Amino acid sequence: MRIRDRRAEDVPEINLVPLIDVILVLIIFFVITTTFDARSVLKLELPRAAGEANTQSDSLSLLINADGRYFVGDREALRTDVESLKRTIVEVAGDDRDRTVLLRADARTPWQAVVTAYEALGQLGFTRIANATAPEQAPAPQ
Repeated sequence: MRIRDRRAEDVPEINLVPLIDVILVLIIFFVITTTFDARSVLKLELPRAAGEANTQSDSLSLLINADGRYFVGDREALRTDVESLKRTIVEVAGDDRDRTVLLRADARTPWQAVVTAYEALGQLGFTRIANATAPEQAPAPQ
């Protein structure tokens, strides 16, 4: 006679609750420690010139990095052509053409990128354009 074991068979089970808790803690850690400032990524080396500093808080900022990419305010132009740059400027500036535009171009920026920026600003009707420069370094004492 065959005797059968009537106990329920053990079914393997994976408990996912601790794994989900660990993943949520990691996500919260990375969100808190990540910096979201786009300007910290941009490293501009401005050309040097002598002159007095001009501080205008309501100016429109147009940055051109060393690769020739454009940043208007906190937005990046998708392409480097005139029409794309004009669209980005209009989105940020709106209809205000009397605003001063502060053009910040990296010292290593190709000249064509700067000319394209001037062309886009001229076609949109901006007349007050200022170029940002870094102050000249004092000569080293000998």
